[in-house]
Amino acid sequence: MTSLHSISLTLNDGTETDFGRFKGNVVMVVNVASNCGLTPQYAGLETLYEKFQDRGFEILGVPCNQFAGQEPASDSEIAEFCERNFGVTFPLTVKANVRGQDQHPLYAELTKFKTGVLPGLVKWNFEKFLVSREGEVVARFAPTVEPDSAEVIDAIEKALH
Repeated sequence: MTSLHSISLTLNDGTETDFGRFKGNVVMVVNVASNCGLTPQYAGLETLYEKFQDRGFEILGVPCNQFAGQEPASDSEIAEFCERNFGVTFPLTVKANVRGQDQHPLYAELTKFKTGVLPGLVKWNFEKFLVSREGEVVARFAPTVEPDSAEVIDAIEKALH
């Protein structure tokens, strides 16, 4: 088990779990926000989830209010917003910090990997980390890269094989 798999998570509904629940699956971890110009990416993320879920693909949304206060809602309000506006069925965690002194341990581990063109700190909402079945970060995508872009689809396909 990698160090990622041992990291505790609290899901949006209060369920206590850990990242190990995804062991054996390819996972896209995305810090999300409801009041961001990129919020419509929820729809593309849900489409990806529906397309690849039966092949062992998961998405974990991590609501975060660290970027311009764009996620001020409560956990229950966030869940309701995502379901009502984008039909989101993939799991969300409780709100968490993705950088700084109170950075969630998941993000402390994700940002250790020097993968791609975006090493280091999370830059903005909707940054995407692709984690292999073995728990290694295999790709990282800038917030402006759409979930249905060719580069994201190609990376998912490669990770699933």
